Order: sequence, then C-alpha cells, then structure tokens
Amino acid sequence: MNERQLPQRLLLTGAAGGLGRVLRESLKPFTRQLRLSDIADLAPASSSQEEIQLCDLADKAAVDALVQGCDAIVHLGGISVERPFEEILEANIRGVFNLYEAARRHGVQRVVFASSNHVIGFYPQTQRLDTTVPHRPDGYYGLSKAFGEDLANFYFDRYGIETVSIRIGSSFTEPRDRRMLSTWLSYRDLTELVRRSLVTPKVGHTVVYGASDNPAGWWDNAGARHLGFVPQDSSEVFRAKVEQQPPVPPDAPAALYQGGNFCAAGPFETLPPVSAT
Repeated sequence: MNERQLPQRLLLTGAAGGLGRVLRESLKPFTRQLRLSDIADLAPASSSQEEIQLCDLADKAAVDALVQGCDAIVHLGGISVERPFEEILEANIRGVFNLYEAARRHGVQRVVFASSNHVIGFYPQTQRLDTTVPHRPDGYYGLSKAFGEDLANFYFDRYGIETVSIRIGSSFTEPRDRRMLSTWLSYRDLTELVRRSLVTPKVGHTVVYGASDNPAGWWDNAGARHLGFVPQDSSEVFRAKVEQQPPVPPDAPAALYQGGNFCAAGPFETLPPVSAT
C-alpha cells in the first residue's frame, strides 16, 4: 500500500493528558521533530527531538504560533470528560476552531482529530453502528466532538484539509468494567491507528471507531477500511477479571447506552425555583 511521507514536524496537542503521555513516546519513531503542547504541566523535553510549547487552545494567536512550521497535527487537546458547557465551549469548541484556522493559514494538510464514542453515546448497546450513523451525543463533551467532526468535514470541503476523526472508545492499559469489553482500545492499537491516519493517502474526512478487536464490540469500521488499520489486541483476555465485578443494574446507563455513565452526567447547575404567579 502506498503511504504518505511521515511528517517532519508533528504537533501533538493535549500532550500532558493520559493518552497524550502515551503518544508522546509511541509516536517518536514516526517523525523527526515532535512538538508537544498543553495548557500546563508538561514534563521538560527529554531529547532534542521534542519541542515544548504551552498553549491555551482558546487563545487564537497562541494557537496560530503553535501550528506554524508543523506538517501534521494529532489533536488530543481539550477537556476529555463531561463538564459544564462554558468550560467545554472554550477548550473543545473554540479550541478546535482555532486549530483548523491555524492549519488553514499555515498550509497543514493532515489532521488526526481525537473524537469520541460519546458522539454516538445515546445509541443502545444492542445496535451495531457504522461510521455513517447520525450523531447522538450523550452530553456537552459529546456535542463538542460532534462539532469537531463537522468542522473537519467543512475544512476538507472548503479548504482541502484532510482529517481522520478517531472515535476513541476506552483507551487504558486494560478494560475497567463490562462496558469496556466492547469499547476498549489498547495503547498499541491506538498508536497504530494514529500512524495509519497520518500515512494513508487521500483520506478526505474519514471517521473511524477507535477500538481493538473486541468480540463484543458494537462498531463496524468497513467505511474506514482504506486506512488499513488491523487491531492486534482484544479485550477478551480480560473478560474473566472484569466479570468478577458486581453486575451493573439492567436499567443503569452503563448497561443500556453505548456512552455509559456519560449519558447521566450533569446537570451542573441548579437554578433557583420559579415562583408561582
């Protein structure tokens, strides 16, 4: 399979987060220079291959300076849990807009966008989904990722910037509960999926589910077959351990919806009662 040239300078946003720290190490073989960014708390550069550049994604000028000189972007930056809308708005919505505007201005032609399974979180666990189903976000976080996918599609149609939007399932060292037996993505498979997203030619805007080869999985990646991603790991080896946990009540969100407990998070604000008139 023909592959694009690996980026000479790769920008990784959200590099201080859980998956950012994983990819900070695992992506080094795939670029000459790795520019690492977060809003704070980044460990110092470990070698001359790393560049550290702190950045608030809501700051348009700072994001523009961050993207300058980069050949490709892996965008993990932003809030990764359900939070009040005002917080999500700045980090995840304004932030991803600033990133694509900077990519447009500086001629960056490939973005790997860390979307989320929470874009489709209100689908029932009994339904198998392909990558073309309408969004059914399970909260403000999921809404922000739906916005990011639509923005990526717009910037491809208007400006030709290609994006792979990875709807990441649950990426940890091992699945933590029964739901993750369906959604788990190993770090090895995550790294390979990001690599394939960087080197596959002519992706347009491709949506792909980020999951390992889990027999209980809910997602069909036939529409992203051109990426050539073949997961190597499976949650099944952890099934016996996970099933030692107490069962989830059958009416709990974690048992009903693909987004699990995100479907019940919030509201984050209690308004005063309305006076009777």
